[in-house]
Amino acid sequence: MTGGSEIFRIRTGIMAKTKQDIRKRVKRGIRKKISGTSARPRLTVFRSNKNISAQLIDDLSGNTLASASSLQKGVSGKNPIDVGKAVGVKLAEAAKAEGISTAVFDRNGYKYHGRVQAVAEGAREGGLKF
Repeated sequence: MTGGSEIFRIRTGIMAKTKQDIRKRVKRGIRKKISGTSARPRLTVFRSNKNISAQLIDDLSGNTLASASSLQKGVSGKNPIDVGKAVGVKLAEAAKAEGISTAVFDRNGYKYHGRVQAVAEGAREGGLKF
């Protein structure tokens, strides 16, 4: 799907690349290669300026099997890296409750660095394998 500004750039020939455009292009490349199933769901991470969230998604049925966010109670830390790790641990606990032990990691176009990496490490510490 194309947004209004993207259509404008295509029609006028202006190809200004923003960070969001680059991330969307990288995200499309990642999603071509990975997909989640009910046995091995896709662990996707969303990062905003203030918060971070992660979900386990079954792409075949289109359902979210488990989720965790920095907005939930019991998720805290001194700095954003600690909060990311706590989100990963919380997601792993929710996955264990659903009977999920393995997943496919989807960094969602973000660099595997900082908070995104902390979510992955926290999920591994919680017992999720990927």
